Amino acid sequence: MTSPVTPAPLLGRALCAMITPFTAASDAPDLPGAQHLAARLVAEGCDGLVLNGTTGESPTTTDAEKAALIRAVREAVGERASIIAGVGTSDTRHTVELARAAHKAGADAVLVVTPYYSKPPQDAVEAHFRAVADASPLPVVLYDIPARTGTRIEPDTLLRLAEHPGIVAVKDCSGDLLGIQKVLAHSQLAVYAGSDEHNLALYAVGGTGYVSTVANAVPRHLRAVLEAFDAGDTARAARLQQQATELIELTLHAGLPGTVTVKGLLGALGLPAGPVRAPLRPAAPAAVDALLAAYARLTAG
Repeated sequence: MTSPVTPAPLLGRALCAMITPFTAASDAPDLPGAQHLAARLVAEGCDGLVLNGTTGESPTTTDAEKAALIRAVREAVGERASIIAGVGTSDTRHTVELARAAHKAGADAVLVVTPYYSKPPQDAVEAHFRAVADASPLPVVLYDIPARTGTRIEPDTLLRLAEHPGIVAVKDCSGDLLGIQKVLAHSQLAVYAGSDEHNLALYAVGGTGYVSTVANAVPRHLRAVLEAFDAGDTARAARLQQQATELIELTLHAGLPGTVTVKGLLGALGLPAGPVRAPLRPAAPAAVDALLAAYARLTAG
């Protein structure tokens, strides 16, 4: 007996945290390359693309570059996929400005990370998100990644924020499965796994899908995990998730930022990627070789 497939959510289930390709010669955004990569990702199963996140090197791209990337990708994918624009900064006013610019550039929603470094208390975290949601013309996806920001969005804070009509989802990188299940049980927020190793686990307890870094390289395989689960073949879903473990580990848990590893792999595969911007440095040849080998094993079947 198969389980019913629920309607696709507003922003999709299979979302890719897309890199920002740069040109090798000038370190400028490679907009034709971004269009090529975006079209490939959508053709191979991505419902949506998250642009200008940390995987997209948002800390080192300008506001103008961010807007140009949104416009270029929208031109490439049309309405075939949602575009969620990363607009998070440590400055509430700047975040609001980026949200409005993302709307003008053609985004469908904005991704707002917890203000980083300053470590605001929970009432200030909540006020920050509410201010952005009040001012944003687009739906807001919260981004909880305390290992990077230094501050958690506590489950009770998420539940209060879920009452705001403009806040529709959360990308969860908290690592707290119990806490996020509390949010699932007591709110209507769409919850996306932000760590690829949690894609199936969170989906199985009611999550909406994932925002994946690894999907830059293997979008079809990761989508197949969700499709198998939707079809009621949980054993196949688990097997597919397990098969991706090696590539997930090498991409996200081998001591290098995901941006660095993904760009190294995509470049070796002949796909648009280019260099990373300082202070990041490119992956060493040995790391790229390991990624290529894991990619080959995963895609051989």
